[in-house]
Amino acid sequence: MMMWLIFIPFVFVLAVFLYNRRNRQSTVKDEKPMDILDSRFAKGELSKEEYEEQKRTLNFKN
Repeated sequence: MMMWLIFIPFVFVLAVFLYNRRNRQSTVKDEKPMDILDSRFAKGELSKEEYEEQKRTLNFKN
């Protein structure tokens, strides 16, 4: 009886963890490198020079 009181919450927590992990991974996979670069530039994380340099690097690899 005591085993079920531990097992059921453990299974529930594990299911929630795996569900959240799967959703987070699918979101990350959909972003392309140029989308990430554009987003970082829009947030102000990159200067114009850094943005243009990284953009040239990404275009060269494609």
